[in-house]
Amino acid sequence: MNVNDLKIKMIELFSDSFMYSTELNGNELYIEADSGNIRDLCLQVNSNLGFPLVSMFANDERQLNGNFAVYYVFADRENSLALILKILINPENPIFPSVSDKLYAAAAYEREIHDMFGITPLNHPGLDRIVFHGNWPEGLYPLRKDYDRSYKPPFDKLETRFSKVEGEGIYEIPVGPVHAGIIEPGHFRFSVAGEPIINLEAQLSYVHKGIEKLSEDESIEKCFYISERISGDETFSNSLAFCQAVERAAGVKIPERAEFSRVVFAEIERLTSHLGDLGGICTDVAYGFAAYQFQMLRAWTYNLADQLCGMRFLRSVNKPGGLRKDFIEGKQKVIAEYTEKIKKELIDTVDIIKSKSMFVDRVENTGILKNEIAVDLNAVGPAGRASGIRHDVRKDFPYAAYGKLEFNVPEHGNGDVNCRMNVKIEECFEAISLIQQATEIMPEGKICESIGDIVPYRFALGMTESPRGENVHWIMTGKNNTVFRYKIRTPSFCNWPALCHAVKGNIVPDFPLINKSFNLSYAGNDL
Repeated sequence: MNVNDLKIKMIELFSDSFMYSTELNGNELYIEADSGNIRDLCLQVNSNLGFPLVSMFANDERQLNGNFAVYYVFADRENSLALILKILINPENPIFPSVSDKLYAAAAYEREIHDMFGITPLNHPGLDRIVFHGNWPEGLYPLRKDYDRSYKPPFDKLETRFSKVEGEGIYEIPVGPVHAGIIEPGHFRFSVAGEPIINLEAQLSYVHKGIEKLSEDESIEKCFYISERISGDETFSNSLAFCQAVERAAGVKIPERAEFSRVVFAEIERLTSHLGDLGGICTDVAYGFAAYQFQMLRAWTYNLADQLCGMRFLRSVNKPGGLRKDFIEGKQKVIAEYTEKIKKELIDTVDIIKSKSMFVDRVENTGILKNEIAVDLNAVGPAGRASGIRHDVRKDFPYAAYGKLEFNVPEHGNGDVNCRMNVKIEECFEAISLIQQATEIMPEGKICESIGDIVPYRFALGMTESPRGENVHWIMTGKNNTVFRYKIRTPSFCNWPALCHAVKGNIVPDFPLINKSFNLSYAGNDL
């Protein structure tokens, strides 16, 4: 099915529910619907067509059409199509019907829209603040266009509400937001009965950076640099999603050599991330030798990145239109030597940890994320794949040169720490294979194309499979190659709620292990 087939199908099923539609960028279908019909339309798209909600956001379009707008992004992963439903909202009465009582993945998005735009989702089951804390004054909405980003509001003292679990022998254990160590801040409130965890509520956004506001009306080049600074360990993936959105809006096809080069760097980033996670899991069960092994392998991968581009975190490698320079030229032998060395040592290390029954006992059946919960919350990446959701953007929405390379998507179903660990182990080997394949068959040629002048108010999606999972960026261009709106949805935004479910029934000392198996980003969530 192509985007036109999807349009015909939507007309057949829901012609009474929408006003007009437009096809963009080859695989994106935008449908404007009446806000009174949007709840039923979203639920039908999700349940009847089976399309998950992968992003949802608002846009201040008052200077364009006099209204606010809310966009619902659904993914037809089987056919590599994106369905985007849009409603316009009167700024004099900024309300829209909530869908989160039935479409659970929408709950956090609707809370975010309420915080940042002051648009209220009616009948939302738990409309507590998600971005703002008690010190942010009511009535100030920073993503509205008329909010001056240089304005520093006075501190307020509003109460932060948490769920209350009551009963005999039930206690609350508050952890954070400041932690022992160098991790970023996050507050976790455990409700326990003895040792087992009954409920966990996470409060994040202590280091909210205002990235989407900082991007408003800035040049595409500056926004590219902002995209690289969303989360330090997903620099390349985030900048790649931004570049793809820009390139699609500009109608530019990047050179084939750049496509293969992007695969190499994306997989180097995946390899460093997963090796760090595996070392962290071993650390949290006090398996020091294995932890040191994985950290050594991670250091080797960082050294490879450094030798290729002079930057371990892969900043300033990407560029809208391709890559900043040909970093692979003349370094094929270095890549082959490093990847073979890493692969050999990784095989031995995995054999060692899987032969230790005490280690296996600690990770098996710990922190189970049930499949139905993972589906409801659109859990992505290794967290979703460990719970039986076998989806990967590299296969579902092929980008760069992934459609020209051979690789497998791991499949596990128990949803525990062991499954998440095994997914990451298997993906490490797949990453090594992809790096080697891309290097061997990479064609000669240019490494970058000019994006030229982009028509104002064009919009497009950029999607990548970051180490943590499905990464969705959306841009609307402005005048003179600026960005009118930049919406970022990293995988951590989807997976933090999933983590809170995975810990239930486990004991508090298991939380660091479960948390590390997800390895969610604070910075990637606190935009």
